[in-house]
Amino acid sequence: MGPQNNQSVFHPTFVLTGIPGLENRNNWVSFSFCFAYVIAVLGNGAVLLVIMKDQSLHKPMYLFLCMLAVSELGVSLSTLPTVLSTFLFDAKEIGLDACLGQMFFIHCFSCMDSGVLWAMALDRFIAIYNPLQYTSILTSLRIILLGSGIALRSVLLMVPMPLLLRRLPFCKSTTLAHPYCLHPNLIHLPCADIMVNNLYGLFFVVSTFGLDSLCIVLSYMMILKTVLSMASREGRLKALNTCVSHICAVMLYYTPMIGVSLAHRFGKHNSPMLPSLMANIYLLVPPILNPIIYSIKTKEIRKALGRLFSQKKF
Repeated sequence: MGPQNNQSVFHPTFVLTGIPGLENRNNWVSFSFCFAYVIAVLGNGAVLLVIMKDQSLHKPMYLFLCMLAVSELGVSLSTLPTVLSTFLFDAKEIGLDACLGQMFFIHCFSCMDSGVLWAMALDRFIAIYNPLQYTSILTSLRIILLGSGIALRSVLLMVPMPLLLRRLPFCKSTTLAHPYCLHPNLIHLPCADIMVNNLYGLFFVVSTFGLDSLCIVLSYMMILKTVLSMASREGRLKALNTCVSHICAVMLYYTPMIGVSLAHRFGKHNSPMLPSLMANIYLLVPPILNPIIYSIKTKEIRKALGRLFSQKKF
């Protein structure tokens, strides 16, 4: 019994799952996922490239958008290997260390996403509240320090999570609910006391997503107060219009995230398709739609993309 327990602690094999109920449509699902990843990678890659190459876009708003593209590329590339291996090659087994490593990168980049969205809300507030000193307040050095702090926070707070999971025995079912490893799914699989894991998971969520969402709400309360104090109606509309893309990005990010958390916590007796669909929406939809939204709503991005593609064509 002892050797078996040691093996279950250190060498369990997890079984990845596609989308329950759609096994008979595997070719269609595989094509959809491949197309989604191509759009997400190309879209965020194009935004990243155009901001890096175009000197006119080296401004605070676009530098934060560049950070958002990096974090969303990180999320997409973290899930890509196991999703494609599950749907294209029917390779559904993954070892403990590989699973924990993937979990680390998915949640780490997702946490960066949340931090960047808060930084973008702060950027919008400063731009509306004090437009004359906007660039002098948000200097390149301060933006780099803010971005480095967001990345460092994500890494340091995420490190204990896989370490805490790795010490537990996985002697229950090791079938995952997704084609990738997520902490809300993995935390229910060990057959040991998971109180420490739950407490740290709660601390992680509150100190990252909870704090970021609170700061975003406070930033928009101050933005709304500033906008309402403007005398000109046109000025109010123009100021609010600069926030539309960011509001869409926040809604695209936080709505599915709350949905997947609720699905794992309260949806145990519902169809297994629900948590699977919510997780896929949470990880795939924002990286696909955010570059499209910012390209449509931001004239400077559209012009820069046009210049880039016309140069490539020439």
